[in-house]
Amino acid sequence: MHQKPARVRIVDAAHDLMLSIGLTRATTKEIAKAADCSEAALYKYFASKEELFVTVLSERLPKLGPLLTELTREPGAKSVEENLTEIAREAALFYEQTFPMAASLYAEPQLKRRHEEALREMGTGPHRPIQGLDAYLRSEQDAGRVSRDADTYAAASLLLGACAQRAFAYDMAPDRKPPQPLDEFAAGLARTLLTGIA
Repeated sequence: MHQKPARVRIVDAAHDLMLSIGLTRATTKEIAKAADCSEAALYKYFASKEELFVTVLSERLPKLGPLLTELTREPGAKSVEENLTEIAREAALFYEQTFPMAASLYAEPQLKRRHEEALREMGTGPHRPIQGLDAYLRSEQDAGRVSRDADTYAAASLLLGACAQRAFAYDMAPDRKPPQPLDEFAAGLARTLLTGIA
């Protein structure tokens, strides 16, 4: 008898397989097998593998999207530097897990196109965090805590690009270890970015 409901087992199995063997090789058949259910049961909960991937991102990975939404609604609860540090920390963790999942897509151009089309239809994709951070920074501009002259889209791209690059660069390093701890990286990145936009 299973202790977890089928949907939870499916999402857990998808998360584990997407992390260990990549999105391309984590077929619905393999996911269903790992979840100890049929492929038909998987499709009862998820219309496609892409929908399952988006569910894994939102339910099993660091909560970057909800954090950005919350900060955009309530920008003044903490300092801009504290908020940017928290965003950088969550983004670095998020990309650390999504990079190994999605990297396999780049080896299969046809599958990558299909995946991108499906994400577009669902109204999501890798551009969403940049848009979310841009919206947060614009809310800080409106509150007078970020310079009116600051290019918020460029700032969002710089911060999130640095977090994604950290995941990419050190995943390939011999010891797979970044030169500085995550909290130090996030604080330094936030402080440096804020110097340019405050």
